[in-house]
Amino acid sequence: MTSLDLVRSSLLRFAEVEAAGVSPLYEHLALKAADDPEVAGLLTAAEEGSAHPTLLLAAAHRLLQAEPFHELSNYYPSLGGTYGADERTWPLFRDFVLQRSDRMRALVAGRTTQTNEVRRAALLFPAVAAVAKQAGAPIGLLEVGTSAGLLLGLDLYGYRYQTQQAGQLVSGPPKALLGLHCALELAPGAELPKLPKTVKVAAKVGLDRAPADLTDEDAYAWLEACIWADQPERLRYFGVAATVQRKKPPVFVTGDAVDDLAKAADLVPEEHPLVVITSTLMPRLAEPRRAEFVAALGALGRPVWWVGHEAYAGGLEHVLPGRDDLRPGEGEPAFGVLGTAHWDGTGAAPVVRALAKTGLHGQRLVWLP
Repeated sequence: MTSLDLVRSSLLRFAEVEAAGVSPLYEHLALKAADDPEVAGLLTAAEEGSAHPTLLLAAAHRLLQAEPFHELSNYYPSLGGTYGADERTWPLFRDFVLQRSDRMRALVAGRTTQTNEVRRAALLFPAVAAVAKQAGAPIGLLEVGTSAGLLLGLDLYGYRYQTQQAGQLVSGPPKALLGLHCALELAPGAELPKLPKTVKVAAKVGLDRAPADLTDEDAYAWLEACIWADQPERLRYFGVAATVQRKKPPVFVTGDAVDDLAKAADLVPEEHPLVVITSTLMPRLAEPRRAEFVAALGALGRPVWWVGHEAYAGGLEHVLPGRDDLRPGEGEPAFGVLGTAHWDGTGAAPVVRALAKTGLHGQRLVWLP
């Protein structure tokens, strides 16, 4: 169980920092829920490490999927709704979830948020391409916190990066089923990254506490419910990426990000340089486990690259301390940091680089010097 005070403060922060300007519906619902002990109390059924506001919103989304003719669905573009948030949205939402409080609590207690934001592949691709070039051989990808493993398909997607300096930069297979767009800006003093047409990936492994099976209808529906309801384009990306993944799924390992990291890494043959990718994994780990995860990477006993897309605090901060410029300033919207760390397998300290500031959902990169 999670304390009500913690849940309410988390809902308020989510509304003001994460959803603001990105999701009008979820910003509205989270603000209202933060001020409503009965609705916020539904989220206390989750373990403290899993009690993120998106879990409450995903549970409601999942129940509404099963009742698509309910009036609340008019406010959910994912279900065909066309109404913007207004004075009726919150009363409808509140009644809907409280009338189904037992089912809401069961979902909140038994599930975790598994966003599968495939657009983040556009953030990871330039960094993975850079380390693949450095490695000089077809790489083995290991994603920790993989969920359905859609980011492991980053070598199969097409990319269009819109730049001011060079127009549109295109990468990826020319006949890719899924094409992703991303704005690519340059911070002062930075140069555009060199983007290859393809990245050769020889092995793909996904590690997760509960890997998602895309062939299971209920699991698939839950993954759809985790996508923010007023962003239907993300649903389309998810569906196409799922089709791509089903053709050649990665190897999945059920286990802990720290305790089972070595077991998952062993599935990547030694002849393939190991590249570990994470995207917003750290918020799902308790504070001490974040440092333990980074230490476990360096203790694998082989050369390894970590390509991380995380908030600086709790992520790259563990291997690149003292970079206050990578923290959002007061009043500044939240952003991610894309970075790489390379351990050479000898026990030496890693070589670390902060590459870019990012939009949290894959919409833009600001490349750093």
